[in-house]
Amino acid sequence: MIVIAQEKRCPLAKKCGGCQLQNMDYSRQLKFKQAQVEKLLGRFGRVGRIIGMENPYHYRHKVQAAFGTTRGGKIVSGVYQSSSHRIVNVDSCMIEDEKADEIIVTIRNLLPKFKFRPYNEDTGSGFLRHVLIRKGYNSGEILVVLVTASAVFPSKNNFVGALLKAHPEITTVVQNINSKHTNLVLGDTDKVLYGNGYIEDSLCGSTFRISPQSFYQINPAQTEKLYSLAVEYAGLTGKERVIDAYCGTGTIGIIASKTAGEVIGAELNAAAVRDAKANAKINNAENIRFICADAGQFMRDMAAAGERADVVFMDPPRAGSDKRFLSSVVTLAPERVVYISCNPETLERDLRYLTKNGYAVTKMRPVDMFPFTHHCEVVVQLSQRKPDAHIDIDLDLDELDVTAAEAKATYQEIKDYVFKKFGLNVSSLYIAQTKTKYGIIERENYYKGKEGHRVPNCPKEKEDAITDALRYFKMI
Repeated sequence: MIVIAQEKRCPLAKKCGGCQLQNMDYSRQLKFKQAQVEKLLGRFGRVGRIIGMENPYHYRHKVQAAFGTTRGGKIVSGVYQSSSHRIVNVDSCMIEDEKADEIIVTIRNLLPKFKFRPYNEDTGSGFLRHVLIRKGYNSGEILVVLVTASAVFPSKNNFVGALLKAHPEITTVVQNINSKHTNLVLGDTDKVLYGNGYIEDSLCGSTFRISPQSFYQINPAQTEKLYSLAVEYAGLTGKERVIDAYCGTGTIGIIASKTAGEVIGAELNAAAVRDAKANAKINNAENIRFICADAGQFMRDMAAAGERADVVFMDPPRAGSDKRFLSSVVTLAPERVVYISCNPETLERDLRYLTKNGYAVTKMRPVDMFPFTHHCEVVVQLSQRKPDAHIDIDLDLDELDVTAAEAKATYQEIKDYVFKKFGLNVSSLYIAQTKTKYGIIERENYYKGKEGHRVPNCPKEKEDAITDALRYFKMI
């Protein structure tokens, strides 16, 4: 249920460009994203109803601001204008955490008092490049990262003291040093100035440590829904062997380990693997282990050694997966694949490959992680196709009077497939109507009613399910 107290409009919308759907109210945004996903992925099966937010404002719990100066010398902080390096000064953003915005404004006001200047990327002069804030959704803990161009931090204790005096709720402050001429926000070196250098937050009942370099979803409220849906689609009973590919810091794998027999996380980034192992220890997750390796190669090696897995979670970047990785999934041949996608367009490409190589899409549902933007995540459940899983039936003579396309599946086989996959009962009439739409010749008595009687049209939901069956049996 979507509950919105009042629709807001951002005064910076035209300058910033970060929220592409500012012209739509939230209910319309959800309909727009639902339609986009259905258009891209509807050919694979029924798309479930999008999961939206009850309150789509101030959801970003990771906030970063670039610092600079105007031509008049005024210090500004905020976001880069779309397709430019011009900084739009932001005091408050309708999708960013309000406390994070307050802290950034305080830092901006402190700079002239300490005679600090923002970094100038053209001249290479100046001190402060960016500020990154992370706030725990459930814990409320706050991490402040000051990204500087130099390791030398004059009056750092006094500066941090002034910041803490204004915001005693801050948990830890870290200096990150980025002296390179680069568009990357963070450098490689961190120095803890106050606190432990990390915060902790809970997600789906598990605790995770968040440091400046850690990957952690920016919208924790929706992440709980996203990961809960993914674990639901995994169908875990406590016996399964699970592979968490692209595991990062281990969030999905650790959450899934509560209901799995064994979880193996594979990740190429060594720092992420170290964080994953620390997170597993925090949660006393003894049935999970992490491997620093290419996930695709790891699965191919498993298959070559005769090992198996029941479920594979894959959560690739926006570019999606590649054929080499997808082929490794097919080679390992898990019973189920749960694909968590942040880009429906690359998801469509990857689903084409998987459905041509032994898998069928059995469930999919979008989740709105980023209200007011065009981005949308989708969780997909794929299951192995098993040709011998279909029911053997006897054909009557009328059923044998078919065209070449019809000969690939009987009406009863189509009915059985639709019921098993979608839980829908469909009539021969509806099957005939759908087949006619695709040019498969039908005998008139299947879809013509008696004289004076109205013939019902096939509902869209059942038509989509029948269409899926026709594709499965290679009739279209």
